[in-house]
Amino acid sequence: MDPQKLSRFIKQKASELGFLSCGIAKVEFLEKEAKQLESWLKNDFHGKMVYMENHFDKRVNPALLVDQAKSVITVLLNYFPEEDLFKNGLMKISKYAYGNDYHEVIKDKLDLLLKDIEETVGEKLSARCFTDSAPVLDKAWAQRAGLGWVGKHSNLLSKKVGSFFFIGEIIIDLDLEYDHPVTDHCGSCTKCIDACPTEAIVKPYVVDGSKCISYLTIELKDELIPKEFKGKMDHWIFGCDVCQDVCPWNRFSLPHQEPAFHPIKELNGINLIDLTQETFSKVFRHSPIKRTKLKGLQRNINFLQ
Repeated sequence: MDPQKLSRFIKQKASELGFLSCGIAKVEFLEKEAKQLESWLKNDFHGKMVYMENHFDKRVNPALLVDQAKSVITVLLNYFPEEDLFKNGLMKISKYAYGNDYHEVIKDKLDLLLKDIEETVGEKLSARCFTDSAPVLDKAWAQRAGLGWVGKHSNLLSKKVGSFFFIGEIIIDLDLEYDHPVTDHCGSCTKCIDACPTEAIVKPYVVDGSKCISYLTIELKDELIPKEFKGKMDHWIFGCDVCQDVCPWNRFSLPHQEPAFHPIKELNGINLIDLTQETFSKVFRHSPIKRTKLKGLQRNINFLQ
């Protein structure tokens, strides 16, 4: 099958699997992103996420992740819910965590997509599937694949669907037809910068991760959240959606159709303050919220008091 026909097949299969969109980029060294990442790390914007210092070469060169890699297939998976469960709540949970852990959902879909590709090509390929748990600069590849641009809040943005989606990749040893990057459409808008409760967006397109509420409530494993953020958490206890909620492009977000992302039935109306270990383990066993463990969630809740 020629690259053009195979690329059309891949995108059609991605759509059938429920992905929002699919784009393809040529494997190459990410020179611009390498400089940006180096600067970001030197400024300690990664806080205590020491894993961001690891595998620098692999992050900027996917050829080091997959033998004979030629193409990066990038997919988007919508998670925008029908209802904002915590819009006016005294404790807020990010929309992406309403349902099941996206890592498992995306990985299963990507495995099916890769299986379809291999069956069509008729041979076992050198390929790997990734979500954001691996050293891959997913937003850079999504941008190169024409799926959107990286906005001033550092999230990927699409004119068609906003930014409430997950990103996944298949790095593969196939020559395919490549898409073209889209232009930046943030313009003079600074809504995300102005709205950030902790002033984590230090300048357009640069986020000090150590100040981000998502970092403070999830990635930071310290026993206590730094006192300087007292009164600035905007009621968030797991993640934060502020910069996305205020973005004008998200008026185009449509509710997802993925059953795995429907809110956990116990989530609406749950008493988060008096959670026992037994209830936490039962309710959040398939949820991203399990990452904080009960102790971490309680720390976040107590910090709001």
